[in-house]
Amino acid sequence: MNIIEKIISVSNDILWSYVLIAVLLVLGLYFSIKSRFVQIRFFKEMFRLLGEGASKSVTGKSEKKGVSSFQAFCMSTASRVGTGNLAGVAIAIASGGPGAVFWMWLIALMGGASSFVESTLAQIYKVKDKHGFRGGPAYYMEKALNKKWMGVLFSILITISFGLIFNSVQANTISLAFEEAFGIQTLTMGILLAVFTSIIIFGGVKRIAKVAELIVPVMAVAYIIIALFVMFKNITLLPKMFSLIFKSAFGIKQFAGGGLGYVVLTGVKRGLFSNEAGMGSAPNAAATANVTHPAKQGLIQTLGVFTDTLLICTATSFIVLLSGNYTNKGLTGIQLTQSALSSQVGSWGNIFIAVCILLFAFSSIIGNYYYGETNIEFLNGSKTWLTLYRFSVIGMVIFGCTAKIQVVWDLADLFMGLMALINLAAISQLSKIAFAALKDYHKQKKQGIEPVFYVSNLEGVELKNIECWPEYEEDEKLA
Repeated sequence: MNIIEKIISVSNDILWSYVLIAVLLVLGLYFSIKSRFVQIRFFKEMFRLLGEGASKSVTGKSEKKGVSSFQAFCMSTASRVGTGNLAGVAIAIASGGPGAVFWMWLIALMGGASSFVESTLAQIYKVKDKHGFRGGPAYYMEKALNKKWMGVLFSILITISFGLIFNSVQANTISLAFEEAFGIQTLTMGILLAVFTSIIIFGGVKRIAKVAELIVPVMAVAYIIIALFVMFKNITLLPKMFSLIFKSAFGIKQFAGGGLGYVVLTGVKRGLFSNEAGMGSAPNAAATANVTHPAKQGLIQTLGVFTDTLLICTATSFIVLLSGNYTNKGLTGIQLTQSALSSQVGSWGNIFIAVCILLFAFSSIIGNYYYGETNIEFLNGSKTWLTLYRFSVIGMVIFGCTAKIQVVWDLADLFMGLMALINLAAISQLSKIAFAALKDYHKQKKQGIEPVFYVSNLEGVELKNIECWPEYEEDEKLA
């Protein structure tokens, strides 16, 4: 291990594993209680809103400004659903054992409330641009907290971590999967990915949204169907599998051996990497949506956390656990997932996972790219910087295909931890605004009207520097 790897490893142990996990769980629980468990209470409403957004998107009835709520959901899901769902979950089980699955579920449940808060704030403090709207943590840090330095720091971190480091993680996993399934050299795969990435990202947010809207539903449904097949094939083993998950999560054996803490850490790390709740990434996509009330997109993005972890990650977990291949010390990451599925459906499982990881990870690459783009707009907006960033993304895609996997994952964990801590510090101070918006939304729903947002309607909070929402209903009529 060289000096850089040592620094990354030590930083992860100190920052990521202890401080971040404590903050995530405490704030997730706090947000859940203060919102009266919005992630459960409004579960049915989330599906209604998602269906409404999807119907407008496919019929072309969405507004000209911005993207539809469904497209924004697909953009954030495209970023969420990637290597963390296939390779990351396999790594968690291989290194932390079956108990890590439970802790991934818990972080998703708690993270749902955090996701609502950050995405609602991103909608409230979004700004107008030539494509419609943009926003995210950097924007509410500057406008609501009056701390531009914090927004600048966050923008730098998310641009480097998502646009560059995380995209190298996605490319790394694609190249390994295709090498395993088809024998394609990693460098060759890197060049092909770079070409297709450049075609999409040079087309702007509208093209990214359209591609995400096409890829995300297809890949999610196909993967869940194959996981259900594996479950039905092994239906008699399901009780034993669930018992194994819970025993390993709280097991006396793990506690006595000093391994329980590692099981928890592994599950939470991989869970956060996958669903990104509280990290400050998804709000960048949430801000692009054209909706009548900020809480609408907050609820839709909350559903994204559940889609990612409780559906896609759980599907991978069940495939790996039911196969029993996780006990093979020579397998980890995407190769473990491929081996697990192949043992259940035959040799074509390798090919299916390779195609899935291509769709999952490529959609993440373009989603991650947009997070960097919108934050470069916040920092400078210069076409020169944006062009430089685009070529850097393409270069990191090629680099990721040939990089050593553990260094890439550790770098991702480190930057993710730094990003999340800054964002969590911001939303902990601003959460009352999101809760007030939720209260206003619920109040209008109880009155039997479709919620529409006006700044003056929020009770108990004072909003300033609002650009995209009218103060009063009369202002909207005049506009």
